Amino acid sequence: MVFGFVKRLLGRDETSIEARLTHAKGLLENQDDAAKGFSQLSALARENNVEAQFLVGECYLNGTGVPPNLIEGVRWMRRAAKKGWTKAAFILATLYLHGLPPEVEEPSGTSSVFDEIKPPSDNREPDYRKAAYWAKIAADKGYADAQAMYGYVLSSGPDDLRDPEEGLVWYRKAADAGCVQGHLGLGLAALNIARTQDDYAAAAKELHQAAEGGLGTALYLIGVMRERGLGLPQDQTIAMQYYEQAAEKNVHAAQAKYGLGLMAGLGVKKNLARGETWLRRAALSGDAEAAAVLGDLYGHGVDLPPNYAEAVSWYRFASDHGHASASHTLGMLYQTGVGVPKDPEAAEYWFKLAAQQGNKDASADLGNLVLRDGDPAHVGEQVMASYRELAEKGDLLAAFNFGVCLAQGVGIEKNEEQALVWLKRAAEKVVNAQYWYGQMLVAGRGTDENLEEGRSWIQKASEAGMVDAQITYADMLVRGEGGPKNHHLALELYKKAAELGNVAAMFSIGAMLGGGHDVAEDRIAAQQWFQKAAEKGSPAAQLMMGRYLANGLAGERDIEKARFWYRKAEEQNVFQASAELSALNMAEHYPPASVEA
Repeated sequence: MVFGFVKRLLGRDETSIEARLTHAKGLLENQDDAAKGFSQLSALARENNVEAQFLVGECYLNGTGVPPNLIEGVRWMRRAAKKGWTKAAFILATLYLHGLPPEVEEPSGTSSVFDEIKPPSDNREPDYRKAAYWAKIAADKGYADAQAMYGYVLSSGPDDLRDPEEGLVWYRKAADAGCVQGHLGLGLAALNIARTQDDYAAAAKELHQAAEGGLGTALYLIGVMRERGLGLPQDQTIAMQYYEQAAEKNVHAAQAKYGLGLMAGLGVKKNLARGETWLRRAALSGDAEAAAVLGDLYGHGVDLPPNYAEAVSWYRFASDHGHASASHTLGMLYQTGVGVPKDPEAAEYWFKLAAQQGNKDASADLGNLVLRDGDPAHVGEQVMASYRELAEKGDLLAAFNFGVCLAQGVGIEKNEEQALVWLKRAAEKVVNAQYWYGQMLVAGRGTDENLEEGRSWIQKASEAGMVDAQITYADMLVRGEGGPKNHHLALELYKKAAELGNVAAMFSIGAMLGGGHDVAEDRIAAQQWFQKAAEKGSPAAQLMMGRYLANGLAGERDIEKARFWYRKAEEQNVFQASAELSALNMAEHYPPASVEA
């Protein structure tokens, strides 16, 4: 009895420890109390409570109640795992599978887990052997996610660890326990050996289980099987639905598939703007084919307004990721001087690279370039002649391309008067031409300024769904340029463009809702839109966020956040941001004197 009394007096009996642990976990759930919760967990961890050690590791990894620290997080996870905490073993396996810097290994000598640690290096390589070790420990205890991970290492890891048959056993255990990753593993294994429709159907059954659990890879694969009719009825519409779901989960191949479908109207309503957005997301994630398609779209100017600088940028991106056709196209552009300065040496470089990447046409073009005497500048003239010939035969897309080249002086002498003729002809049916023609009229290029007619053509392109036209038309509606003002319609158009990720539209919505327009003022919503645009890099929106937060224009006043956004705008050379930041800092250092009664 005396011993028990002493334990209670010290606050370290089991009931007290459990109560302290529960209290600390509760504090972690509230951001304001998280630091206090972490401190209490740290005390319990020092008393060798294994759950507290695991939770301290989680806090370090997630930055809950303490600054994120990978090294400390791994060390505490390792302590908990060695004492048998199953989830800690699984998290260690996950970290090793993704790669950890060498600094995370057990320290030598007498260093403590509470010693100051330098930031980890970026030198990270997957360690399949350690991942397998920790995954197996958790898997043996019935942890389903660890069973699936162990199955993955056995199925797809290095040769010295690989055992596909044993991997299937662990995938099945995980799947039987309801783990969607287990079903995905079984589905992938079945696809690898599928030869008949029945084989593919068996794979689809497992993949459906994984897809229902929200796994993007499974959603994408079912889309492919639906598109090709492998083990499932062929259905392009259903395939696109799966691609969309997978794209939303950041599966790059699905983003490219969905973007292409939207551009072509395959299994989904055609939407050029959304298609371009998804292709762009896929390309920026490293999908070379998506980048090459974007290059084609901007270079050919059929479905999107031609933008040769952007086309070249995307072709370069695709080439850097090994896309031979993109390299070949760059060679052609430099050879002809379309969209870039004529440069035979650059053309030779890109043809050589394309040939090395396996493009047969590039080999022939490279040979022709080397053997040809003199400057190949006449090729650009031939391209323009081809555009003109097709345009004169009634090809409206060629008329549009030829008009743009004349307007910009690309591959031909600049002639804005002639450009207007061809753009007007193409504007009968080509949406991009309607926008270009309207812009030329508004700017008075090649003719006298005509705001009314220019606005009418831009409106047509806007109503056809062209995002740039929607924004330009909305701007004219706000200013009353070329016709009456209509702020309500302008706001609707900005919102349509913003839904497709257009940053300028997001800023414009914030400006309209901030007051001074013929729509209801809503500064809270305005600040939300400014923040969306600011987070996507808009310097004007970053300036507005600084103003809103510095002055509490939407009710919330946060000087530190205001400084953050002012600095962001300042980094983009917004002079006003520098001035307002200086004023804010001065006000902070020299508060107004108190007034005595």
